[in-house]
Amino acid sequence: MALTLASRAAIRAGFGHHRGSGLYHIRIPRAQEILGVERPVHTAEHLASAMFYLGCPHQEIPRAQLFVTPGAQRRPYAVIHPTAAAPYKTWHAHGFAAVAKHVREGHGLDPVFIGSSGDDMAPFRDFECVAGAPLGDVKSLLSRASLFVGNDSGPAHIAAAFNVPMVVLFGRVEHQITWAPWRATAARTLGDAGGIPAIATGQVLSAIDDVQHSRERGDHQPFLPSPHATCRPI
Repeated sequence: MALTLASRAAIRAGFGHHRGSGLYHIRIPRAQEILGVERPVHTAEHLASAMFYLGCPHQEIPRAQLFVTPGAQRRPYAVIHPTAAAPYKTWHAHGFAAVAKHVREGHGLDPVFIGSSGDDMAPFRDFECVAGAPLGDVKSLLSRASLFVGNDSGPAHIAAAFNVPMVVLFGRVEHQITWAPWRATAARTLGDAGGIPAIATGQVLSAIDDVQHSRERGDHQPFLPSPHATCRPI
């Protein structure tokens, strides 16, 4: 709110149901009202609805676009991101190790683990690990992957922008709608009311098989929020 005031903008706009809306000259209605739906909306829809209300033409909300420098050719591989910014978003390490073995033995993909320089990659020492790489290198690695498996995090959304087939694990069930991989055409999301530790390894392996077989058959569809979901405005 302090930054909003400090901007000294002649016109300040923001969502009217959010804290600090009294600072805005234009109070934007809930995304559901603008889009004409009564269901939870994805974050991409939430942000786009504000642009529509402020005058941009209503249109289909596309998948994000990213650009990379082509990298060296290598065998087909799967990128696995086993870390996250918060414990409630982080699945157990032994599950990700099982994922690595499964993609290698069941799908012929080299498992490649990624993480930041401060992440503990020791549980995955038997596999290729890329820790602390520059963002450009991570983007390039993700763009050429045959599969992504990981927690709900930045790399998952980067992979979605490149339309990489993916399985994403969520710490909160409702985030499967608001933070799902937007318009990824071969994606499965997993969550459990008991939290991310309650997601069974078998569920993740089955989801991987489902995504891979769906991609091979060509019968996948882009993620869109379910019209039958219970409405929870954001």
